[in-house]
Amino acid sequence: MEPIQRSLKKWMKDHKQFQQRMNRMRQEVVQSQEIQDLMKNNPALTEDALDKQLIKLYEYQSQSKDCEKCPSREECINILPGYTPRLEVEGQEVKLAYDKCRRQRNKEQQDQQKSLVKSLHMPREILEATLDRLDIEDPNRKQAVAKSLYYIKHLDEELPSKGFYFHGPFGVGKTFFLGAIANKLSEKNIPSMIIYMPEFVREMKASIRDDSMNDKVEAFKKTPVLMLDDIGAESQSAWFRDEVLGSILHYRMMERLPVFFTSNYSLDELEKVLMTSNRGTIDQVKAQRITERIRQLSEVVEVHGENRRS
Repeated sequence: MEPIQRSLKKWMKDHKQFQQRMNRMRQEVVQSQEIQDLMKNNPALTEDALDKQLIKLYEYQSQSKDCEKCPSREECINILPGYTPRLEVEGQEVKLAYDKCRRQRNKEQQDQQKSLVKSLHMPREILEATLDRLDIEDPNRKQAVAKSLYYIKHLDEELPSKGFYFHGPFGVGKTFFLGAIANKLSEKNIPSMIIYMPEFVREMKASIRDDSMNDKVEAFKKTPVLMLDDIGAESQSAWFRDEVLGSILHYRMMERLPVFFTSNYSLDELEKVLMTSNRGTIDQVKAQRITERIRQLSEVVEVHGENRRS
């Protein structure tokens, strides 16, 4: 008999606490300005109708509506992180719907923009580069900064047929220009692809084994904006120079698709590098063909300054 009485007392106590919690919840919901406005705008929505849908209304009332209760998107307090509740009323029935909040929309837009910048073996620092981080006070970089800003500012629906050929000493920030321009292009929903040339050569050689080379070359040919970083630093082979690089540049020249380059060499110096293969064979005509296509595809921009990697 004693255990039954204890259980009964516990149930009555718990039941009483439950009722108290429900009463507090109801009072909090009904007295809130949001629900008061809801009832005012929907006369058919009586207090009895509200009582039947109290849990739903509490769910709505307790959540953040305009990110005002959330420190950040990652710390969203709502049941569905990144989504804000919205009430719809049909007669005496209340429906709860969810829409993306402004922070979620911004996050998705940023994710989409980041996905537009594809890279082949490029460091994160370059992929996160921005134009406002360029050192505009350095007179040695003034021309490169001015041309990059002008290029982005005057972009319209049709891309310019030329990119830039940034050349200069090691470590002066040439690759950073590529990343900054690529990220600015992504804000305008223009996809780009950044390729580190030494790794590009190794990637092409490896792709022969898995029969994926043609698909990769087609992607490099047709991406709206192609960026080749450190051209001239790769181990040269006649096959890569003529069949891969030459084919890509020729296609983009014919289709008027821009290419950006960085190099430690001027175009005249690059020609000398390209004319000698890793087997020691020399072919000046084919090297000139490559540099002439680079001239057709890009504007030469010299970059100087202190070594920022030292």
